[in-house]
Amino acid sequence: MYKPLILMSLGFLAILPNCNQLIPTQSLPETSMNTNIAATTSIADLEKAVNQQINQYRASKKLPPLSVDPRISQIARIHSENMASGKVKFSHDGFDGRAKAITVPYTSVAENVAYNMGFSDPVRNAVEGWIKSDGHRKNIESQFNLTGIAIAKNAKGEYYFTQLFVRSR
Repeated sequence: MYKPLILMSLGFLAILPNCNQLIPTQSLPETSMNTNIAATTSIADLEKAVNQQINQYRASKKLPPLSVDPRISQIARIHSENMASGKVKFSHDGFDGRAKAITVPYTSVAENVAYNMGFSDPVRNAVEGWIKSDGHRKNIESQFNLTGIAIAKNAKGEYYFTQLFVRSR
């Protein structure tokens, strides 16, 4: 067994009325809560797990669950795949274009991104990292009602996460 390579990095960007902010990246170690699910779980199941964990956290704060919208997930998917392939760097570059591509009428949209490698539960690692980060947690706890979630894994074993948060009109 190899020691997990810590490559966790988080990003945050929100477009709210007069708000456009980037939160610095941080690295996080694997936690004892991680289980060995990555090797036996499909990307679709990992994406569902992100939504379940985010909604469990929202429920603990007495917030309503986010509904996954496949149109928003497709926009997130393109960004995750582009980061995983190296077509674009791990960042929020192009966020304005992703926000404009959302066809659901909305009042606000935000984005969390993460990547990691070598963790037995990459989803838990990403979600826990977001919850520990003030900016990411603000997105998770905000009055959004829709989400799009996508994960891409490259040949090096790096997982790239994009979660878009949308408050529809």
